[in-house]
Amino acid sequence: MSKKPRKTVSRSASKAARSKVLKLTTNRPASLVADDTPVRIALALEAIAAQLSANAPAPANPPSFGNADAFVWHPNGRLTEVTRVSRVEMTLLKGIERMRDILLENTERFANGLPANNALLWGARGMGKSSLVKAAHASVNLARKPKDRLKLIEIHREDIESLPALMELLRTSELRFIVFCDDLSFDGNDASYKSLKAALEGGIEGRPDNVILYATSNRRHLLAREMIENERSTAINPGDAVEEKVSLSDRFGLWLGFHRCSQDEYLAMVKGYCSHYAIALDEQELEREALEWSTTRGSRSGRVAFQFIQELAGRLGVKLASR
Repeated sequence: MSKKPRKTVSRSASKAARSKVLKLTTNRPASLVADDTPVRIALALEAIAAQLSANAPAPANPPSFGNADAFVWHPNGRLTEVTRVSRVEMTLLKGIERMRDILLENTERFANGLPANNALLWGARGMGKSSLVKAAHASVNLARKPKDRLKLIEIHREDIESLPALMELLRTSELRFIVFCDDLSFDGNDASYKSLKAALEGGIEGRPDNVILYATSNRRHLLAREMIENERSTAINPGDAVEEKVSLSDRFGLWLGFHRCSQDEYLAMVKGYCSHYAIALDEQELEREALEWSTTRGSRSGRVAFQFIQELAGRLGVKLASR
């Protein structure tokens, strides 16, 4: 049976590997030396190691944050600039005034180098949780010099295991960062929440002083109820197992709850959008159509209000300015 020639990275690597193996076999019995299987295996391993070393990516250089105020994190260590953030102006966020004031104050303290808390914005969908984070970031940066501006970095839910790597990358920067994760939650046997816990408060180094984390979720405890119940039923000590899961939310110093809006708040949102986009319609007719729209959607929220405005503007031939 003919032997196929082996592929190696370089002659020097192959020669060095063969020399090393021959030294190991010099003192062995002739019967073992005659069998060159160990030699071939060792050479193959050396070749693989050399190939892996050659293909290993070079250490990433610290990114430049001067060209943008917002970025998206990728788990391969890359940050993508976002030149235009999709956001809603702070004045258009209705029915969440208390949460707005708390988050804005916390963000301003952090931007000024004062102690501030990680924040979890949880509750009803479509009530402006993620919009508030982006609006607070823009509001705090409004009157700041470029070197003092906060940077907003979004990390996707599926990339949360790479959060410690992102924290390590930002630790040495002189800038200050809001790391933002939208719609954060954990299901089934997902254990990536442990990476989040470690990045928030755990470890020897702890969270970098120049980084704060804001997250939004529909769940107060970030974990599905069945996930917690499964831990309770299979653990030796059910109480400890549940504490392990629930303690994740405790790592956030601020819990801001968002609840379904009232009819008056919903109509105020609709009228606010109409004023902002210069949409003219009789007030009674506007209220009737807005309420009918919310009935067909089965809910009232800021998202539903804007979807109605898009429908209304399209029907009236009004172009909405860039948000």
